[in-house]
Amino acid sequence: MKRIVALVAVLLSFTAAAYVLPGGSILRRMVGERDELKLSGLRVEGSLSFSGPGVKEAGSALGTATDRPDVQGDGVLYLRMPGRCRFEASVPDGNARTAVVQVAGRRRLEGNDIPSLSVLVAQVCPLFAAGGGPVQQLKESVQQYLQGLGVDTSRTGLARFSGEVAYVLGDQAEGRPQFWVYKDSFRPARLRYTDSAKVAWDVRFLDYNSPAVGEAMPRSIEVWRGDQRVVRFTALKGDTRATVPDKLFTP
Repeated sequence: MKRIVALVAVLLSFTAAAYVLPGGSILRRMVGERDELKLSGLRVEGSLSFSGPGVKEAGSALGTATDRPDVQGDGVLYLRMPGRCRFEASVPDGNARTAVVQVAGRRRLEGNDIPSLSVLVAQVCPLFAAGGGPVQQLKESVQQYLQGLGVDTSRTGLARFSGEVAYVLGDQAEGRPQFWVYKDSFRPARLRYTDSAKVAWDVRFLDYNSPAVGEAMPRSIEVWRGDQRVVRFTALKGDTRATVPDKLFTP
């Protein structure tokens, strides 16, 4: 009898370990956790580091030298809920500035385009600047957005990322669109997709324990093109109760 009880316990433990929440439940928990923060405006100041192909693109856009392994600069991210985002970039030795603005899914530029920053804003905005509605509605909006990128939200699995276990929504095969969510905190971890120009992007959200922004944003956001990191934004100072003016999002 003891052996039978032990065997049943082992089988139950395997079953529990193997169980993975469905995609809809994962997304509902994710938007629910964010909704509980009650954010309306957010301002994050930080450092920018461009590398790989990002060096030439950033140097050209910001008016600085490109004959070096990386370009270091400053960034400011503004979020105003729902659906308004702005990212400003500059470098100390540059002669130009650029800003990417996204409102309700529509993007515009002030200055020259830096593709990796446009990707950063395009993916941060629907995931971190959602709000202003019931949790179920927000969940459906995020789900539709991910499906538009090719993520099969009906398929889920588990993997490790940045030292943590994460849910993976989408086809598990390498190179397929996927959205990753940290299992313990239900915060966005990673988004992998291929754009209309057949360029593979990997946007990574790292460390939600920064004193600068706490749970409101990851301490670092990295954008990878293929197997090369092209930009990293690291939060140094944040205001999670910022009053973000409308003029930042209007031409």
